[in-house]
Amino acid sequence: MTDNTNPGNFANRPKEEVQEIASKGGQSSNTGGFASMPKRQVQEIASEGGKASSGSFEKGSEAAKEAGRKGGSAS
Repeated sequence: MTDNTNPGNFANRPKEEVQEIASKGGQSSNTGGFASMPKRQVQEIASEGGKASSGSFEKGSEAAKEAGRKGGSAS
């Protein structure tokens, strides 16, 4: 075990559990998200172009502009 208590870290999981996950060969273990939705519903959501998102910024706000300027740079 490591000092990192993140349950997503394989080092923090029992060996048997890690082996079971590995035996799935990268196949998704859950059935949620877009993969479980009908194609038409996914297309409708995609056509919104993020408009359906709750969003983090008010359109045109200074915080949004600052985030855009920073882009993917490390903070």
